[in-house]
Amino acid sequence: MKMKPIWARLFAALALVVPRVALAADPCHTVTFEDTPFTVCEARAGDDLRLWLRDDAGDILGTIPRLKATLAPNEQLVFAMNAGMYAPDRSPAGLYIENGQELHRIVTNEGPGNFGLLPNGVFCISDRFAVVESRAFAANPLACRFATQSGPMLVIDGALHPRFLPESDSTYIRNGVGVSGDGLTAWFVISDKPVNFHRFARFFRDQLGAPNALYLDGSISRLFVPAQGRADFGLPMGPIVGLVAQD
Repeated sequence: MKMKPIWARLFAALALVVPRVALAADPCHTVTFEDTPFTVCEARAGDDLRLWLRDDAGDILGTIPRLKATLAPNEQLVFAMNAGMYAPDRSPAGLYIENGQELHRIVTNEGPGNFGLLPNGVFCISDRFAVVESRAFAANPLACRFATQSGPMLVIDGALHPRFLPESDSTYIRNGVGVSGDGLTAWFVISDKPVNFHRFARFFRDQLGAPNALYLDGSISRLFVPAQGRADFGLPMGPIVGLVAQD
């Protein structure tokens, strides 16, 4: 059997590691879809993706500086964003699981506001990622290390939420999360200009190819990318999702 030249073997090995290096150096990028810019931050199965709500004293973190203060000395925050809807006291509106512990129960009934615009859903972090419709999750829960419930679902098995209207004039800066069909990639997206639900959902389905995607919030949407100097201004948040890297 003929061996490949050493340069060819080195090139092949580098091809396997370069994407991970590129992600660490530039975790988020801008994609223009139908004349609207969206910032996309990507996490992959095996990455240290976490949810945060409270500090050791039981107080809601709410801000990135307070979140960063909980990290170990050798840990860096790669990116973070608000991670689902919350009550006026900033407690989760629905299911919330942190480090395998359920801190708030799932809510499956229809209600007011975007959260109650069924179907809503759950974003689950385990050895892979999943976005699951809430009633399906309640009937057959996944073993999530972290999970947050929000709503409405943006994309459900390849279909847009049935209540979204293409010409809706309800536009906001919006953020959400979509998951690849194999569960190995999660895309965290924020629109950099106001968009309606229909266009936001189509970005996940038609641009990213996500068969399932979940709305996280609208007017309070915020993204933090320290390597890019991005720190969106706004009031303290409820649940926060973020990617952590080791020094």
